[in-house]
Amino acid sequence: MTETRTVILDTDIGTDVDDLLALALILGDPGIDLHSVTTVYGDTVLRARLAARILGVAGADVPVHAGRAHPLSGKEVWWAGHEGALHEGLENETIASDDAVAHLVSAVLAAPGRIDLIAIGPLTNVAAAIQHEPRFAGAVRHLWIMGGSFGAHEPEHNFRSDTAAAGIVFASGIPTTVTGLEITRLINIGSDGVAAIAGSGPLGRLIEAEIRQWWAFWGTEWNVPHDPVTVLTMTAPELFRFSAPGTLSVNAIDGASAFHEGGGAVRVAIGADAAAVAGRIISGIASIQART
Repeated sequence: MTETRTVILDTDIGTDVDDLLALALILGDPGIDLHSVTTVYGDTVLRARLAARILGVAGADVPVHAGRAHPLSGKEVWWAGHEGALHEGLENETIASDDAVAHLVSAVLAAPGRIDLIAIGPLTNVAAAIQHEPRFAGAVRHLWIMGGSFGAHEPEHNFRSDTAAAGIVFASGIPTTVTGLEITRLINIGSDGVAAIAGSGPLGRLIEAEIRQWWAFWGTEWNVPHDPVTVLTMTAPELFRFSAPGTLSVNAIDGASAFHEGGGAVRVAIGADAAAVAGRIISGIASIQART
């Protein structure tokens, strides 16, 4: 019998559409018990209300907690401007009253060693939880991160947006798997994939609209699903190859990342079956309608 994982998703949903794809992939996986969602970076209340709207469309009763708006590093937040634009009445969505950092600490300490944390935005909330409660790092079952680039000296958005937070997280000793740009860029979703997702029901149509908004923003007709690839490193590890454990550092100035094997609790994805990963993302999201 496949083990059910209890998961908290920490996300900057609403900007790049890949956060939405990751949330949908989680909701479509019967092996995941989504405990809660926390939002980070910028207008986190708007992000939380957007997540609540999406969960409602999917028929999922999952609490959402707004988190830290400002990076610990003091870096200015990058805001695309289209966040929430497709959804009327977001101000009427209900979100939890306690903030994300307090929630992360209380939830993880209430179930030590039993909660996986998937972090697909800047690491501000996770770092603040580590700073707030010394026991937090030791109580997280595993941390799954989308971030970094390990094939070249290329700063990646999540790490670059809060280098101070990334430094705190990777010094904490939490068992961690990181998926960087050199892996996520092996996969893309185009028109055929979007059509398959759109045909899965109300949530699929919502996802299609968000994808097309993102494509219009960049002037493309495809996108890289960075965040759902990260989800699959947890749920379908057989589709990936991973490094041995080691240490990871993030440059405090530009956010460039470096991984060194040996002597640490961090591993990075180093290979993927790109076609299988893309297919699993599309089929996993399309399966939601059958479950709701």
